[in-house]
Amino acid sequence: MIIADQVTSLPQIRGGTIKGFTVTSKTRLAVAPDIPTVDEVDLPTLHTSVWDAIWAPKGTSAPIIAKLNAAIVKTFRDAALRQRLEQLGQEVVPRERQTPEALATLHKAEIEKWWPIIQATGVRAE
Repeated sequence: MIIADQVTSLPQIRGGTIKGFTVTSKTRLAVAPDIPTVDEVDLPTLHTSVWDAIWAPKGTSAPIIAKLNAAIVKTFRDAALRQRLEQLGQEVVPRERQTPEALATLHKAEIEKWWPIIQATGVRAE
């Protein structure tokens, strides 16, 4: 079994090199509607997602962060870019989630979700 993000796996699935058994999201992917969710195959606790973010160095001023965010938001308005990302299986999050505050909330939730699991495994940073 291999768990891979959709951008990496969809070309392989479409090419018949691998078979997609399930997606770990709560809903089916629009670009692969025939692949069931983990809920549909009785693995309801296996919800995970891959997310991308752009980070700035600690201490970067709020005006610089706002300027970078505005440029990124503007880029995601480009219809051709959005279409290409969606073809690849990459979700473009809704505008209200394209903020530094939304990223901080997501980051905090992911740490709270995964940190106890990481600690339980005994994995150590090297």
